[in-house]
Amino acid sequence: MIVEEIWRFAAHRWTDAVEIALLTFAIYFTWRLFKGTPGSNVLAGLVTLFLGVTLLSQLLGLPVIGWIATRLSAVLIIAILIIFQPELRRALAALGSHRLFLTARQSPAAVDQLTELTFELANRQLGALLAIERGQNIETFAQSGVPIDCALSTELAVSIFFPKTPLHDGGIIIRNDRIVSAACIFPVSQVADLDRSLGLRHRAALGLTEESDAIVIVVSEETGIVSICHHGRIERSFDPETLKTRLAQLFLLKNERSNPEQLGSKDRVAGSRSRALGGDPKEHRDNPLAF
Repeated sequence: MIVEEIWRFAAHRWTDAVEIALLTFAIYFTWRLFKGTPGSNVLAGLVTLFLGVTLLSQLLGLPVIGWIATRLSAVLIIAILIIFQPELRRALAALGSHRLFLTARQSPAAVDQLTELTFELANRQLGALLAIERGQNIETFAQSGVPIDCALSTELAVSIFFPKTPLHDGGIIIRNDRIVSAACIFPVSQVADLDRSLGLRHRAALGLTEESDAIVIVVSEETGIVSICHHGRIERSFDPETLKTRLAQLFLLKNERSNPEQLGSKDRVAGSRSRALGGDPKEHRDNPLAF
């Protein structure tokens, strides 16, 4: 009898369970999206204000304030879309670049090639930005540079980033093991609490990874230190072995979340170098740009 009642209740109320599950997921996804961003405090303030006014009007029987709060709820939705446009765009980009939708992967040979050319640039202390496209198309940023469309090679990368050459400013975009364009302009990260020691090159790398699912390799011109930016995060101070391992994790989709570091963190990733290439360790410790 009890079992029959349970089944009867479930048959009539299963839509309520689905609705609760969807709302729970939506609230959790929104919390994850805004957590740790400058918009999180603004969103918390708006929600607290709206709930406070609504509860106050219900408890004290204030029909006029309740009516105003109800009418303003529609305006509040539009305001949220405008105020939190960067966060919402990032969320939609993340949804569209989910693993189920990923189409572009770098081959193991390309990972070896990327490691080789990165440390050729690092040993020469040539500042560089290497953006590798994945599932999300970044053609808009590729169009900001000079079209090249040629095979990925160490010699070409060194030529591009050699000082005083026409294409050394900006970054290159790599798609399907080919350099699509060079001298590309990337969006600079607008996060307010970034480490002040991060230069414009690293901020541009972070900015692109905030706007897309691309992986950006950064070589510091001052120190030759190699960093990786992805999903708005930065991991720093790689040697050839650890860089190759990390690129394999990221591009071959083995473990994208391995050892993520917060923006501006001074901690080194597992297996990182104890010193930068091509310089004295003490000099790098004393240099505020050595990151």
